[in-house]
Amino acid sequence: MLGRMNSARLDTGHPSKTRDSSARAVEGVHRGAPLHWVGNGFHVSTYLPSSSLPFERVSPFVLMDYGGPREFPPLARGKRGVGWHPHRGFETVTLAWEGSVSHRDNAGNAGVIGPGDVQRMTAGAGIFHEEYHEEEFTRRGGRMHMMQLWVNLPKRYKAAPPAYQSITAAQIPNAAIEGGTVSLVAGEYQGVIGPAHTFTPMTMLDARLSKGAYFAVPLAAHHNALAIITSGRVAAGGFSAGGGDLVLFENGGARLELTATEDAHVLVLAGEPIDEPVVQYGPFVMNTDDEIEKAIVDVELGRFGPIPP
Repeated sequence: MLGRMNSARLDTGHPSKTRDSSARAVEGVHRGAPLHWVGNGFHVSTYLPSSSLPFERVSPFVLMDYGGPREFPPLARGKRGVGWHPHRGFETVTLAWEGSVSHRDNAGNAGVIGPGDVQRMTAGAGIFHEEYHEEEFTRRGGRMHMMQLWVNLPKRYKAAPPAYQSITAAQIPNAAIEGGTVSLVAGEYQGVIGPAHTFTPMTMLDARLSKGAYFAVPLAAHHNALAIITSGRVAAGGFSAGGGDLVLFENGGARLELTATEDAHVLVLAGEPIDEPVVQYGPFVMNTDDEIEKAIVDVELGRFGPIPP
């Protein structure tokens, strides 16, 4: 999707469980920006980037658009979504929990992202793509619930050839915890390894927790870490967070911990920070202003390749 820069507001939270010295403290609990439309099909709140969640605290993630559950009526004609647009310098990661999204790009890749699926597109040196509600879903209508992340690429990989990973729900392994199930999209948890290929070390865990379930995720001390609560409520590091909250954890502890105080759905994102300058302009994420200007010129000169009919 096309990105836009918005600010997030800090939520004060409430005291909860006392942590031990090896657990990460919570730096803050945040909300996304007001809902806005991306194209005519994705009604989302932008969490990253923002003034209260700067790049250095959330790297390697540079953008997060979260579309909470929303009902779409049947549409007899036309499409809902976003037409052809370019990207360079990063990867998009799309997660669908309800509804179906069709993807097509000018590198020859196409697919449908359905409930439980994850799609990872490496824009790299440059790509055009489009995203629409899948045609059958559009005609019958239904509920859409999804998220798109932008994951930065280090400078040495920003010119990587465009690539595509279609990861179906059936390909995502699960790890069992007491009172819950954890789907491993990327990284390792309890000896289970997620299927996503990443350019830098990263953890992406999709957890369904019953009330009272305790969820601990071991992490490298220097990795940034955050958790998005899409439903229910959890306690973490002396704070309480509910649906639509993003919990940012401090660095330094051996693990992050949270406890479901209601049945909850939580997405944990963590990764090794990319210690390089970040310049984001619209659909481009580069290291310098000159590289942004070059991306614009390259699009105008057709160097991202032709757009399919």
